[in-house]
Amino acid sequence: MSTFSVRSVLLALVASAIAVNAAKSVSLEFTGPESVTSVGDLKVATTVKNTGDENLKLLNDPSSSLSTMPADTFKITGGSSDVVPTFIGVKVKYVPKTAVANEAYTVLAPNESVTVYHDLSTMYNFTNSGEDTYSIEPLKPFYVVDSSSDDITTIHPDVVAHTAKISGKLAVSRPVVEKRASYNGCSSAQQSQISSAITAAKTYASNAATYLSSHSSSSTRYTTWFGTYTSARHSVVESHFSNIAGNDFSTFTYDCTCQDTDVYAYVFPNDFGIMYFCGAFWQAPNTGTDSKGGTIVHESSHYLRNGGTQDYVYGQSGAKALARSNPSEAIENADSHEYFAENNPALS
Repeated sequence: MSTFSVRSVLLALVASAIAVNAAKSVSLEFTGPESVTSVGDLKVATTVKNTGDENLKLLNDPSSSLSTMPADTFKITGGSSDVVPTFIGVKVKYVPKTAVANEAYTVLAPNESVTVYHDLSTMYNFTNSGEDTYSIEPLKPFYVVDSSSDDITTIHPDVVAHTAKISGKLAVSRPVVEKRASYNGCSSAQQSQISSAITAAKTYASNAATYLSSHSSSSTRYTTWFGTYTSARHSVVESHFSNIAGNDFSTFTYDCTCQDTDVYAYVFPNDFGIMYFCGAFWQAPNTGTDSKGGTIVHESSHYLRNGGTQDYVYGQSGAKALARSNPSEAIENADSHEYFAENNPALS
């Protein structure tokens, strides 16, 4: 081999080593009590550390362990039972690109770490699953924002599940919020915006329900958001929109006290007719993609009375990918319902 060839190979190996060394990586340490006699004492800590060689921007996704919102953040399995605890927290409308625009991320320098604490009693009720030894681990990966392009990728840190024995008091009661046809903490301007959003949401839900009842076969609009057509899956989506279209949004209670700039809105699925708006909602257009009207449809789909959708993925690209890869989850995904209803750009 010539000197030039050897030098080229060595340079390639060095470049490869540098690329590997500069790869983005994080470690995740997950700790908590080994045994509690009240679920109110089941408080865990997640420590996220940048183990790479460059600064990391990690989005504070409400479903990740970087957020303190009581979302469905953890995977919990019982030691001797197949019954999982009941989720009692919030379902959230969140758009990663909006969070990037609002700079709602955690920045970690190399070797820097951050610890976030979670009270699992605000998220889960262990009454049905019972006293047991449970395995607990964070559920979702982290969104990483590229510093130069603002592109978003994901990173999946390895984590060792935490084991805790839970006995005694298995649920903590959340204060009951009285539903009333009014606003809480909403200015006159905000009330006016909500009124316009209600009108848009009614139109979206009604049009979506009508479309589904009149299109009982595969269509571009359906398959884009819900995947391969089957009559059974179509019936599920149609029932969701029939329920949502039947809601009288004007009698809901709207709370405007949430200050999170990266979150649009959230609901407690069991508390039908109570909706909480956050910072990103007020920046959104009234109609169109990720709109105020669409947000109301999204959050309404989370109510158990309307079908109890999940947040498997966020954003249009994620929803389209989910439709292709997992139609059974797409028909239960809230953003898929919102984008189907907004229909922007229009599909037939």
